[in-house]
Amino acid sequence: MAKEFLGEFEEIILTLVAGLQEDAYGAAIAEEIETRLKREVNLSAVHVTLYRLEDKGLIKSKFGGGTSERGGRRKRIFTITNSGLAMLKAMKEARIDLWKLVPQLKIA
Repeated sequence: MAKEFLGEFEEIILTLVAGLQEDAYGAAIAEEIETRLKREVNLSAVHVTLYRLEDKGLIKSKFGGGTSERGGRRKRIFTITNSGLAMLKAMKEARIDLWKLVPQLKIA
């Protein structure tokens, strides 16, 4: 079986699901990307990526309670699975290993 790889956007979304915990839903994730990464993002792209990560077994979802601010509609809350956490750890270790190849640069 081939090892599963994630693209940059998938990694960002997966990391935010892990970090936001109970607040990990589409609009909150999109807002974090725009605020923290200064990157415009389409909410539909976030949702498509969340569903793709769920299909891969890296996250799971459930519906939260309805709120009056959403007209009674419920939010779909995403949580990271053990497989997702293992994937994030492996990606972090790989990135750290790669960064060790970069010499310390002195910027004038």
